[in-house]
Amino acid sequence: MFEITFPPKDDRDYDQDEEWCEVAFDGEQRRIRFHDYDEIYSIPGLYDQLFYDELRCDSPRTLCALLADCIAEEDGDADDLRVLDLGAGNGKVGEQLKLLGADSIVGMDLIEEAAAAADRDQPGVYDDYLVGDITELSEDVRDELSERRFNCLTSVAALGFDDIPPEAFAHAHNLIEPGGWIVFNIKEEFISEQDDSGFSRLIRQGLDDDSLQLEADRRYRHRLSIAGDPIHYVGMVARKQADLPVGVPG
Repeated sequence: MFEITFPPKDDRDYDQDEEWCEVAFDGEQRRIRFHDYDEIYSIPGLYDQLFYDELRCDSPRTLCALLADCIAEEDGDADDLRVLDLGAGNGKVGEQLKLLGADSIVGMDLIEEAAAAADRDQPGVYDDYLVGDITELSEDVRDELSERRFNCLTSVAALGFDDIPPEAFAHAHNLIEPGGWIVFNIKEEFISEQDDSGFSRLIRQGLDDDSLQLEADRRYRHRLSIAGDPIHYVGMVARKQADLPVGVPG
């Protein structure tokens, strides 16, 4: 267990992507910003303790349970799932998908540290794990992914804050077979009318033009902030009906 220290109580009014803590590690006190994932993943056990033990993150379980409910309502079988897990991190969503019985799971993330952490923390969960920007895949890699005939996309606690932009989500969505499951969550502010990240327009357009057929949505507590306040996200499960436009729609 790590000794994790949050800012003083009178200095905890940070935006979600600015939150930080101090961690005692290797004989020194290190200040780590929560979105510096490369640094967090490189310290074994820190990610899980910080986000799941201290801040009570519940997104992987919540989204996979929502997916399971949708599959059950259609008398489907999770054993048939061939999943692309975008923004896979250290494999917490992959772990839940494995418990559901998914046939195959491929992870993808921007950073090498995430792939190393997934291999360390969730060995055997992923059939493959790719590192890179999905908007810049080589033709060979894109063909290889297409050959996997994905029928499910998951992107959990990864959208927004410039980690995975709308264009990347659209590219991933377009790798899924028609009729496949699209499972994602996003901070509720990013799907409001006032959102300027592009996600609200992308999702709204997808629903309006029937590229996405919404099957279930749920507002829930993603995790606690460092001040102890709930951070609410909206989880969605949809069916892909057609490709999404690549690029943020106007």
